[in-house]
Amino acid sequence: MSITVPDYVPGHGLLKGRSVLITAAAGKGIGFATARRAVEEGARAIMISDIHEGRLATAVEELQTLSPDCAVSGKLCNVTDEDQVQALVAAAEETLGGVDVLVNNAGLGGLKPVAEMEDKEWNLVLDVTLTGTMRMTRAMLPHMTARGAGAIVNNASVLGWRAQKGQAHYAAAKAGVMALTRCSGVEAAEHGVRINAVSPSIAMHEFLARSAPEEQLKALAAQEAFGRAAEVWEVANVIIFLASDYASYMVGEVVSVSSQRA
Repeated sequence: MSITVPDYVPGHGLLKGRSVLITAAAGKGIGFATARRAVEEGARAIMISDIHEGRLATAVEELQTLSPDCAVSGKLCNVTDEDQVQALVAAAEETLGGVDVLVNNAGLGGLKPVAEMEDKEWNLVLDVTLTGTMRMTRAMLPHMTARGAGAIVNNASVLGWRAQKGQAHYAAAKAGVMALTRCSGVEAAEHGVRINAVSPSIAMHEFLARSAPEEQLKALAAQEAFGRAAEVWEVANVIIFLASDYASYMVGEVVSVSSQRA
């Protein structure tokens, strides 16, 4: 039996005056929901990136209508390309007047048993999901550490802890994101920068719906204690919390956003 989705939570100024950079934030997934929440939580400026030009432009336009007090911009970026990553960070630093918050949301999944998986499939998922997160973190840290402040939030997954058929590449990448979060977190903390991660179970959006069979997604949602998948904004709420001063003593933590039964 499913439980009714709660009402959308209004903003409380958690990111008032902050600047935010979010990867893979076009469309209707967790990244866009996080960008929307950032605007609603009082961010002064936001830059979102994605690899889809049309979808990115639409997302920027939609975010611009939410608040006249938040400057919204977008830039194309493929996190598997180091030059594009460096260009994104440089543009964000200049346009936003310094980046206070980085949300590493870019990731890529798939469905393939290990015995049938080709190297190129394995490598692409790890390159986008794990190495892409490392590239963005590596590019951003010198700027944040020079200022002695900043917050980075990575998007991991409960599959970094749990087993699921056909998801070895994605699970390995997300487990890597968790380890990267812990190790880079203790390094960055010495310079006043916080790095943490969220670990969602299943948050339903159009990209996920296209990546797996409908019956499988329904079965996964049914395993949740609430009997439903999370709304993308419910995951975004936790990302915003980790980016805010409410999480000022959290370093290298991976916070599960899941209602799965133990």
